[in-house]
Amino acid sequence: MNLFKRPAGFTLIELMIVVTIIAILAAIAIPSYSQYVKKSRRSDAKAGLLSLQLAQEKYRANCPQYATALDSNTANYSCATGNYTLTHSATSPDQHYNLSVVAGSATTYTLKATRNSSGLQSDDKCGDFQITQDGTKSVVNAASSYTDANCW
Repeated sequence: MNLFKRPAGFTLIELMIVVTIIAILAAIAIPSYSQYVKKSRRSDAKAGLLSLQLAQEKYRANCPQYATALDSNTANYSCATGNYTLTHSATSPDQHYNLSVVAGSATTYTLKATRNSSGLQSDDKCGDFQITQDGTKSVVNAASSYTDANCW
């Protein structure tokens, strides 16, 4: 019979070390994951803008100019009345961005995808996205180190 037998299990110090290591790993992983999610959601803005761009070109094929406004109602607008409103969803496919027609004329247009004020995308450093009729892509309200090339 051994009176000095050590009991099985972990000591409090060992458990504290494991918890500390897990906390350090979480502190590193969570911001990286958050940035990854924001970057992947930028594709939602791009998809929405490209869909809106196709709708603008289709609209221009039937009307004397590009649309000057966007309406998500299903009503069809007549070009003859001078109401150049494009029927298209006002949000991107996954609804992380709001879409709008910034400017429209007979030969040009500018489309914009604005981050929703609620949710993870609201503080994305790439800001809002714009595209013109000739395919010029730009970012608006981006952090100083984020350029068009970085975000698009």
